[in-house]
Amino acid sequence: MKTQTVSEYNQVIALCKELFKKKTIDYGTAWRILRLPSITDQIFIKAQRIRSIQDKGNQKVNDPISDEFVGIINYCLIALIQISMLEDERLELSYEELEPLYDQWVNATRGLLENKNHDYGEAWRDMRVSSMTDIILMKLYRVKQIEDNQGQTIVSEGIEANYQDMINYAVFCLIKLGYHA
Repeated sequence: MKTQTVSEYNQVIALCKELFKKKTIDYGTAWRILRLPSITDQIFIKAQRIRSIQDKGNQKVNDPISDEFVGIINYCLIALIQISMLEDERLELSYEELEPLYDQWVNATRGLLENKNHDYGEAWRDMRVSSMTDIILMKLYRVKQIEDNQGQTIVSEGIEANYQDMINYAVFCLIKLGYHA
């Protein structure tokens, strides 16, 4: 993979992680109370807002869509952390305890990106942000269907892979929007 992509990816993730850290300090880990379908719906709300603004061409709430992509990344990582901690019922966790899990999932997801980026030749650079938004929404509908089927699939990749794909597409969108600079 091009080192430019790795550098940009790492810059985006560093900004997302810093926000995650600050929110953990401010709010604690209130998100631990959420079941996975609720986290999926949080991601859906963010993706739907992005698409709505893209379709309408304007917005009435001043929060930039880049903030929504950051939210998608962090909520996908929260979902992956929740999956990792299904047996752990604690609601409050320190940032120091969460940071290695956050990093573990980021590293695994970046590895997936590197493999796919190699095979696809960085095709995402020629894609529209609106198309990647649609792909994120499609992945969300897939996750919802898998959740409705109690996690059972016949031939499809599981929930984790879909969350990871959404992270990578959201990172691509942020890179294209210049968020990494």
